Amino acid sequence: MKKVLIIAGSPRKDGNSDMLAQQFAKGAEEAGNSVEIIYVRDLKLGYCVGCWACLKTGRCFQKDAANDIHAKMMEADVVCFSTPVYYYSVTAQTKTFIDRMNPLYGHMKNKDFYYMVTAVETDHKQLDRAIDALEGFADCFDDIRRCGRIYGGGAEQKGDIKTTPAYTEAYEMGRRV
Repeated sequence: MKKVLIIAGSPRKDGNSDMLAQQFAKGAEEAGNSVEIIYVRDLKLGYCVGCWACLKTGRCFQKDAANDIHAKMMEADVVCFSTPVYYYSVTAQTKTFIDRMNPLYGHMKNKDFYYMVTAVETDHKQLDRAIDALEGFADCFDDIRRCGRIYGGGAEQKGDIKTTPAYTEAYEMGRRV
């Protein structure tokens, strides 16, 4: 059994990327894994102020959700990001989350990373910009395995993702964790 942590970066509750996160979770749970979804929009999470104190102490000085999440990230065997694409990148919520994981820099090892993005756009070249932002985060760690990515293009309104191949792909990818 693996510990699976899903980071859902949509500001919109029950939007298309949330639906992919839930499908991935369903597949991973059915495969016998322990799964937790963190909805970033529900966190009290300030912006990184760039003081770098966390690199010395291993903790952020800010008193918000970040320090609790650091432990969850370290304990996870699998980390999956799900985010809509905003202006060809991840959402502000997802980027803020990533920036606040700075105390983990160089400390996470041997994790499987998965990425799921949703957008109105269907051109993977455009969606790759958001994947690149997530890959940049993974590049900060040793022995990270990039295990899968899903492009949920063609999803504008809530629920549109259910009519795309990405919906089933998210479930199947979760089952293969």
